[in-house]
Amino acid sequence: MRNLRLTLAGLVTLATIGTVSLSTGLTATAATPSLASCKSSINAHEFTKGKLTIATDNPAYTPWFVYNTPSNGKGYESAVSYGIAKELGVKKSNVVWVHEPFNASFEPGTKHFDFDINEISFTSARAQVVTFSNSYYDVQQSIIALKGSKIVKDHTKAELKTYQYGDQIGTTGLAYIDQVIKPTKGPRVFNSLANAASALETHQIDAIVLDTPDGQYMASSGSGEVINAKKQNIAIQVGQFPSVGEHYGLLFQKGNKLVGCVNAAIAAMKSNGTLAALQTKWLSVYTSVPIIEP
Repeated sequence: MRNLRLTLAGLVTLATIGTVSLSTGLTATAATPSLASCKSSINAHEFTKGKLTIATDNPAYTPWFVYNTPSNGKGYESAVSYGIAKELGVKKSNVVWVHEPFNASFEPGTKHFDFDINEISFTSARAQVVTFSNSYYDVQQSIIALKGSKIVKDHTKAELKTYQYGDQIGTTGLAYIDQVIKPTKGPRVFNSLANAASALETHQIDAIVLDTPDGQYMASSGSGEVINAKKQNIAIQVGQFPSVGEHYGLLFQKGNKLVGCVNAAIAAMKSNGTLAALQTKWLSVYTSVPIIEP
């Protein structure tokens, strides 16, 4: 994901979410131990004893990270990571960051980190080969359309069914169109998000459905718009739908026992209000998108 102005046809670099079902269910099945027991036993489970090794992609973008520097504690995912470390009794100086490409993170095999934090959606397919923590951010789906198109103002539940949608094959956005919106015209399916964006730009489709963070990156962070190279066809984020269970989880090597302790830390951060405060601080660009009913 990239927090900058992009042409509609240049969105091939955006990360997509590989799943075709919105019935995600629970993320983790590992027992959740007490934080006290975790603090005394964490060394036994760390990739490098005495260090908490955290992976993410490079570059790492705002608002998830700031200045492409995960170690500065700024940005939602950086702050969450250090919050987890604090709950587990790990000093900030003992947190180590390593690079892991997004697409490589959920491949099977040995991982050279304790967990990866990189806006990775939990899917049942991915969970077959890696282990996920419980949610640290619940993702919603949103509508992207061209400014001035009918759907921008007319999007009641009945009206939403009348539009021509398009989306990338295998995404949760496409699943949301099929399973929740259920339009009268079948959505057009494209091999890439760039192709779907191009179809939107050339008025072949009325709207694309994307998770809210991806949708915001199709729109610039400052104005809520993305303008193509000729400064025509402004795209806007119309609104977002209520959550249907999609969420980001921390990714571990399959069977990593550390996930239980991390789940305990996440639960503590939810209970004491830390996660909510961090979302307000770093993710207001997403939480401020208006809610519309499908």
